Amino acid sequence: MSGMLVNLIIQAIAGAIGGNAAGAAVKSITLGALANTIIGAIGGGVGGQILAALVPTLLGNAANFDIGAIVSQAVGGGAAGAIALAVIGAIKNAMAK
Repeated sequence: MSGMLVNLIIQAIAGAIGGNAAGAAVKSITLGALANTIIGAIGGGVGGQILAALVPTLLGNAANFDIGAIVSQAVGGGAAGAIALAVIGAIKNAMAK
């Protein structure tokens, strides 16, 4: 499997977890379990790829199965997933008012 695909999978899974964690932590931005998971996974994948492009030495390549690279991909994806859910949740709340 190519390194980019492995990184994307790790980031998407971590993003889904981050999106659900953000939704559970801040009830005003939650969109439900399924939407939190989907938005988090998309945000984690996209945000993680952007972060990897901006800071390639920090994130490394998880395809080499270096634990540091895997953890950094997961943290980047999880944070991006949580941020994506927070932005979408805030937009939803602003439109509902």
